[in-house]
Amino acid sequence: MGRSGAPNISPVNPLGAEAIALVVGLLVGGLVVWLAMRERHEPPPLVTFESDIPVVPDGVAEVLAVLHAAGVVVGPHDEILQATAVARTLGLVRGNRVAMPELLELARSVRRDGKGRNAELEIDRGSRAAALHLEARVAPLGTDLVLIVADDRTASRRVEQTRRDFVANVSHELKTPIGAISLLAEAVMEAADDPAAVRKFAGRMDVESARLTDLVGQIIDLSRLQSDDPLAEAKEVDVDALLADAVDRCRVKAEQHHVTLALGRPSGATVLGNRRQLRTAIVNLVENAVVYSDPGARVVVAAHRQAASDDDYVEITVSDTGIGLRPEELERVFERFYRVDYARSRANGGSGLGLSIVKHIAASHGGEVGVWSRPGQGSTFTIRMPAHLTEPVARPTDREEIRR
Repeated sequence: MGRSGAPNISPVNPLGAEAIALVVGLLVGGLVVWLAMRERHEPPPLVTFESDIPVVPDGVAEVLAVLHAAGVVVGPHDEILQATAVARTLGLVRGNRVAMPELLELARSVRRDGKGRNAELEIDRGSRAAALHLEARVAPLGTDLVLIVADDRTASRRVEQTRRDFVANVSHELKTPIGAISLLAEAVMEAADDPAAVRKFAGRMDVESARLTDLVGQIIDLSRLQSDDPLAEAKEVDVDALLADAVDRCRVKAEQHHVTLALGRPSGATVLGNRRQLRTAIVNLVENAVVYSDPGARVVVAAHRQAASDDDYVEITVSDTGIGLRPEELERVFERFYRVDYARSRANGGSGLGLSIVKHIAASHGGEVGVWSRPGQGSTFTIRMPAHLTEPVARPTDREEIRR
């Protein structure tokens, strides 16, 4: 204590206090930074949620795998849970959604009321593709799932439509000669006292009856061809002899039209099939060429063998110098009852079935028929079918090809 009795307190150094405060601040700040960095580097706590992904019942996938029809399982939000390859091929499914609004609306209706539905749908696929005909069955599968099973009926509908058209066309074609014969018979009775008129009408009746006989015969042939398989009991057919036989059968008609028939060089080719059917196809092509050729024209029938890849083919061609075909007619000449020149075809007894028969015979023998034509320049019809190799054909090896 001092002399005055006051306490003896030493003065505080201001620089020392500031230093202490600075150290304390640095320590606190470092601790805060350390805690923050530790929190950022530590993984967040795990949070578990209950899964709301719908589960497809057991056994559904196995059943869909053996279906020939298209099968689709649709979830509660219209998402695709399972789909067969057929469903994607037909375009029922795109990505994870039902691509066809008609099917999607059926699925939503079933999900709302839980009642299954059957429907026949015709799906328009644009101008470049034929409509898709589906027979769909839609049923609930569990609480929120919907099962769609769809059968493609497009081919059967096309066959059914073809049959209806064929029957309608046949009925129309048969009415024409039958009606003509009926009228001519009445005319003959009324002209009983006029021998010249009777001969005239009788001649017309003979023409119409021949037309009717030819039409009925071709209808029977076409019906028989559709039920026969020529390759079931196929025999070896000499192509050169086949062409010669077909040409001989057409010579009378060619002479009546003043058309010359010519055979190409022998090809030595053989094919497997039904000789009678193949002869019918070639006769139809030759007669068609004769009918659509003007007097003085020439029709050439030829065959040659052509190698393509590892297979050999025989091409039979019938070429004429007739009226030819317009581009829009090329796609229709093989249709049943289609005639390029109706007046000329009717005058020569054409039924419009000849080329459709040729197309069917070529297809049933594993081949095809095509046509090249230009208006005023003529046409060439070609039947292309697999060759029958009586002797193995030596093909050049890679080294032989290199030497060449």
